[in-house]
Amino acid sequence: MSCNWGTELWDQFDNLEKHTSWGIDFLERYSKFVKERADIELSYAKQIRSLSKKYHPKRSREDESRYTWCLAFSATLRQLSELAIQREELAENLNTQIVCELTRYTQEVKAERKTHFQDGRRTQQHIESSWKQLESSKRRYERDCKEAERAQQVSDRIDLDNKTDGEKRCSLKARQTAQQKKQAAEESRKDYVTSLNQFNQDQHQHYHTLVPVIYQRIQDMEERRIERICDAMRSSAEAERKVLPVASRCLDVMMDAAEGIQPRMDTRQVVEVYKSGFDPPGDVEFDDYSSTMRRSISESSYLDNRMEGRRHSRKLWPFIRKNKLLTLLSSPRQPPPPPPTSPSPGGVANSPQSPPPASREPITQRLNDLMSSGSRTRKQCLRSLKRGGSGPADCSHLPPEQRRKKLQTRINNMNEEIQREREQRDALLKMREVYEQNPQMGDAGSLEPRLEEVKQSLQRLEEELRRNQAWLLEAESKACDLSSRRQSGSCGLNSQVDTPGSSSLKQLEDRSPASRESPDGSYTEDHSAELQFKSRSSEFDDDFEDEEPLPSIGTCKSLYPFQGQNEGTLSMVEGELLSVVEEDKGDGWTRVRRNLEEEGYVPTSYIKVFLDSSAKGFVQSSRLV
Repeated sequence: MSCNWGTELWDQFDNLEKHTSWGIDFLERYSKFVKERADIELSYAKQIRSLSKKYHPKRSREDESRYTWCLAFSATLRQLSELAIQREELAENLNTQIVCELTRYTQEVKAERKTHFQDGRRTQQHIESSWKQLESSKRRYERDCKEAERAQQVSDRIDLDNKTDGEKRCSLKARQTAQQKKQAAEESRKDYVTSLNQFNQDQHQHYHTLVPVIYQRIQDMEERRIERICDAMRSSAEAERKVLPVASRCLDVMMDAAEGIQPRMDTRQVVEVYKSGFDPPGDVEFDDYSSTMRRSISESSYLDNRMEGRRHSRKLWPFIRKNKLLTLLSSPRQPPPPPPTSPSPGGVANSPQSPPPASREPITQRLNDLMSSGSRTRKQCLRSLKRGGSGPADCSHLPPEQRRKKLQTRINNMNEEIQREREQRDALLKMREVYEQNPQMGDAGSLEPRLEEVKQSLQRLEEELRRNQAWLLEAESKACDLSSRRQSGSCGLNSQVDTPGSSSLKQLEDRSPASRESPDGSYTEDHSAELQFKSRSSEFDDDFEDEEPLPSIGTCKSLYPFQGQNEGTLSMVEGELLSVVEEDKGDGWTRVRRNLEEEGYVPTSYIKVFLDSSAKGFVQSSRLV
């Protein structure tokens, strides 16, 4: 259905002006809408990127690559970053392709609308002026006709009454006046006819030529504006549709990552990571203290048995022996007390107390970490704890199973590095051969330093590989020994034990007080039951007995008295000389030794330290490491 504003809306100039103004306002409002949406998309992308960066690990951890749920979460974060990139592209497309274009077009359509309506107003003013001229000539013609009619009536009346000479002269004058009025009316009639014809011509041209053309231009402008809005909406949808495939792929990757989570594999991985390979501890022997009431023994033998029981207690819990390990594991964590304002001989009574107990890591947890390694491993762990050093190169500080896996991973990495070095060596050799055959391509001697460097690197890597392979064989042999020992132990337990704890109770029932007495009446212990426990406890007990004490790195003199009441601290009096075992590491405490048995921490501000020259270099090098 065709329509033409010039013919259909020839009398709606004002309404068309209002409608086109409202259309331009809508165009500006839509441009603002798209701009705000682009800002929202950009802000959303920025927040998504910030969220992904916040929860992404700051540095790659080995644990993050082991478990499927960690890998799935990392994949989700990466896809979120990709989605943020797509949203940024969408916002950029909206700004460049729609907002900028609509802003420019709005200025153009405003100028075009202004021109069209100015032309319309000029034509409107022209037809109005033509109408006014017609009305003026019409009124003048009407007035002249009425005056000519009145003059004619006056002349006729005078002619009827014409009797005297004076009256005749008046009649002649009246006829002349009527004739003039009649000629004026005739001229007004001609002007009116001319104005009328001109107005009709102008009106026909106005409503059939000028107005249709102007209104058609306005209609075309309005249609172009609507078409531009349509294009903008289509471009907005197309811009978002472009990012949908990428967003869909990102969501598919997220779904695949979520479906790739395998709980059973993760739980097996936990076993692979934390399995130590040690045997679980055996049953605790039952100590029958009531049997001592039914035998008569001498005081000396009774005391000897009490001392023997204490020895058993010490071997049962070797880590509380002499508070050596507790002192090591529970060094002071609170800041040391400030020194007194002035030392005084009576400062012992007024000396500040040791710091209050601090929130420490549970000792049982730290002991479990130590108990989960072998004899040599425990000793190295203790020394590492005391000296703050890293683990040895052969990974002997780790449990057998973890040591084997660590060495295997290291060997695999070395094999890959060796393969890369060999490929580089082969490439250099081939390049040298080409240079020797074609000297114009390059100097073969310039490759010799690089070849020598690669050969040395290969030799070093091969030596490290052989050394690690030897360590791996040692770890695998130890793991096999532990596995065979565990299997033999489990067979013995299956043949002897029916229920948990029944072995100890059965041994207790089989033994009687008489069977534990010697012929002279003294009390004897059944050592067969404690052999298994001694084999476990003596190894860890020897770690403390055979461990060499830390060397002294200097001496110190106490400036103030200090009363150490907390575990790990050592009391001292003013002016006492002590050996420095470990320098202050920045926490305000220095580890000192009074003799081979008494060792602990004292506030650094309470002493004056004199380090040996050789010890100073060692301390500085250890700090740099």
